[in-house]
Amino acid sequence: MPTPALATIGYQGTTIDAVVAALRDANVALLIDVRAVPRSRKPGFSKRQLAASLDQSGIAYIHLQALGTPKAGRDAVRAGHPERMAVIFREHMKSDRSQAELAQATRLARERPACLLCFERDHSTCHRHLLAESIAAETGQPVVHLEVFDGPAANR
Repeated sequence: MPTPALATIGYQGTTIDAVVAALRDANVALLIDVRAVPRSRKPGFSKRQLAASLDQSGIAYIHLQALGTPKAGRDAVRAGHPERMAVIFREHMKSDRSQAELAQATRLARERPACLLCFERDHSTCHRHLLAESIAAETGQPVVHLEVFDGPAANR
């Protein structure tokens, strides 16, 4: 049986319904929330609401907080410096807790089709692409960055 792809998704500029639909379309069985702070001002994306919406669609949910970017890394991205975020994130990932959660995410990604979730639409400016590369290096999985757009192009 071929190894399922490891997906990533960002919810910036979209809705919970569109994200859940994209996950279903990609046959994702588990969403791994890799936000340091699993709260959002966007309706439906705070931890409990997100988990409930996913559960209704038959998608499991887990939050791995230690795989989130520290505040300094998030601030660097907001300031337009994703390269600084990458340095900060790589340093953060040296901690025992981060390594334990990375091992957990890797194990989970091997067991069933999984997707890493964070906020940024563009995976190249988000730490989730760094996590996906680390996991894929262990599992041999291809990585697919899901894009979700719904609504007028002006809102993208």
